[in-house]
Amino acid sequence: MMARFKGMLSFVRLRGQCQRQGGFTLLEIVVTLTILSLAMVLVVGYKPPWSRGLGLRGTAAEIVSGMRAARSEAIVRNRPVIFEIDLNAHRFQIGSGPVRQLPMDLTVTLVTVAGEQRGPRLGGIRFNPDGSSTGGRLSLADGRHTIALGVDWLTGRVIVTDGP
Repeated sequence: MMARFKGMLSFVRLRGQCQRQGGFTLLEIVVTLTILSLAMVLVVGYKPPWSRGLGLRGTAAEIVSGMRAARSEAIVRNRPVIFEIDLNAHRFQIGSGPVRQLPMDLTVTLVTVAGEQRGPRLGGIRFNPDGSSTGGRLSLADGRHTIALGVDWLTGRVIVTDGP
């Protein structure tokens, strides 16, 4: 009797008769793997078209998340935390955290109190331990759409609106 190997074609002799056992041939396995690899290339290589409006909203969401994180950090650590933005370099930083880059094709404007301006194109919004802030307004525009991010000075609440 010949040995059986699971998943491979084998023959077993039973009383002088040759019977074929079930399984896959090498050719069937190679064809299946080829089809699966082609499908994987198509799926991995697919990149949906980039939308400018979607990029603007994503950037706005990232900044809003950073501002809310700065407010939360100020409350938890019981010390002021500054959300600082450099309009020339298109980047922002929360406290002593990492610097995050903004897309260069966006127009960014900041309106804040004079005490938080560190230059003509550098400024920030300070979040205090009691939840309040210095307040301010940040506008992001891509040429077609504008998103305004406002920070209430009394509550530190971050508000997002479409338009100027």
